[in-house]
Amino acid sequence: MISSRKASDEDNLTPDFTALMDIIFIVMVFLLLSANIQVQTLEVAIPKAQTQSALASTDQTVLAVSVPAEDGRWGLQDKAFANWDEFSAAFVAARQAEPERPVIIASDKQTSVEKLLKLFEFMQHQHIQATHIMMQGAKP
Repeated sequence: MISSRKASDEDNLTPDFTALMDIIFIVMVFLLLSANIQVQTLEVAIPKAQTQSALASTDQTVLAVSVPAEDGRWGLQDKAFANWDEFSAAFVAARQAEPERPVIIASDKQTSVEKLLKLFEFMQHQHIQATHIMMQGAKP
């Protein structure tokens, strides 16, 4: 014969924490979703548009920096660099040799924004105030 156990008085005195745990988890989710996320920014001063192209003069030699889309790849003049350290050392050396030489950045349209921001931050640390950015013109 099957018999069930009688409920004792001790079993009825334990509190049920299920509702309390539900409320705690809901509050935790609310706090996690409403927490402020720190946004890191880099200030970039964009010059006003001019009627003449800034790159119109061909008699001046420039320091050309290419930023391909591939990770870890950089270019300076006609040389390709496999990593950031080699590129940054060559850039500093070229800049010290001719500090008045204007810098032109040519970027692939598939290049990530983080890669360009890394270059801009590096140029800011090198106290390069102005540069030209080559962009592909929009087709009508």
